[in-house]
Amino acid sequence: MNKSGNSLSVIDVGTRASLATIATGTAPHEVAVSPDGRWAFVSDYGTGAAPGTTVTMIDVPARSVVGTIPLGEHTRPHGIAVASDGTVWVTTEGSQHVLQLDPQTQSIRQAVRTGQRVTHQVVIVESAGRVYTANIGSGTATAVDAASGRILTHVATGAGAEGIDVAPDGSKVYVTNREAGTLSEIDVATNTATRELTVGDFPIRVRVRPDGREVLVSNARGNEIVAVDLERWEVVRRLAVGAMPVGILVSPDDRRAFVANTQDDRISVIDLERWALDGEIRAGDEPDGMAWVSH
Repeated sequence: MNKSGNSLSVIDVGTRASLATIATGTAPHEVAVSPDGRWAFVSDYGTGAAPGTTVTMIDVPARSVVGTIPLGEHTRPHGIAVASDGTVWVTTEGSQHVLQLDPQTQSIRQAVRTGQRVTHQVVIVESAGRVYTANIGSGTATAVDAASGRILTHVATGAGAEGIDVAPDGSKVYVTNREAGTLSEIDVATNTATRELTVGDFPIRVRVRPDGREVLVSNARGNEIVAVDLERWEVVRRLAVGAMPVGILVSPDDRRAFVANTQDDRISVIDLERWALDGEIRAGDEPDGMAWVSH
């Protein structure tokens, strides 16, 4: 996603060439792809003067917009994720909600009010039948029963709870707390925060590696990526990247990570085996959210 470019870039990671640029709504922040790779969904966040109220739906093979899902009163859509049944979950900061969308009817199926300030990112824990949101202003993660929309609990994690991801086995959820400079671990079985670790300056995103042994955290003000060993629960490696790194994407084969540097319009490529930079990819204006599509 190119936030200031109002667009989505399609990039071949093999050649590192841009294949297409697709216009979206204003100031898109995040993108999620359906399990079959057919559809992409973009949260159109909007601007301060004109908050966004839509999700853009893209036909991935055709590289074209096929619809816009209206969110009505729910403004500033941000975090977005697609469930195995094809429904889409999106947070709306302006209304303190997380919404479940039906792409087929392009309508809202459920509207769940978190009541937490700046409900920002979202992950789906399929094995537990839950959705979790990270709430920046409240410093919490909210657990929602996906079927009923019932709020299960709000878990205090730390000031500026922003990034969120789930372990491959669904047993843990990880949250980065940007003002606190920490990473929190939530036990899904008990919905309690079990561990906290200082990771760096303004940790803004977290991504669990496919093998579940490490997480990667982008420290936006530190201009670095750090690796946290989950068994030892400590930072084991650091790597300088570009200016203001935010979004993180890990390839399915766990060989490479891609980091969107929002202030220099480039994506850093990391060789995870060597833990070294492996070049850069030119992006659009203010890159951030990324998703992987295999074809």
